[in-house]
Amino acid sequence: MKLKPLGDRVVLKQLEAEETTKSGIVLPGQAQEKPQQAEVIAVGPGGVVDGEKVPMEVKVGDKVIYSRYAGTEVKLDGDEYIVVRQNDIVAIVE
Repeated sequence: MKLKPLGDRVVLKQLEAEETTKSGIVLPGQAQEKPQQAEVIAVGPGGVVDGEKVPMEVKVGDKVIYSRYAGTEVKLDGDEYIVVRQNDIVAIVE
């Protein structure tokens, strides 16, 4: 099954959480903070604002940082995805 976002929505797959701190301390699963960094899996066609089409600024494969409480979490075929609006993405990691 494949997710195809509508409008200005983007499907993200969250990157793995850090298992150790910079000083080498191993964190148990519940202590790990969910990362706000993800990879773009699918991109919608773009939105319309005041009657004008707004192009998408991200593309499939981009690594991005998104707002902490943004989006809708979706589980599909055993994988977890997050569907967010383009304006919930705050940066592209290069």
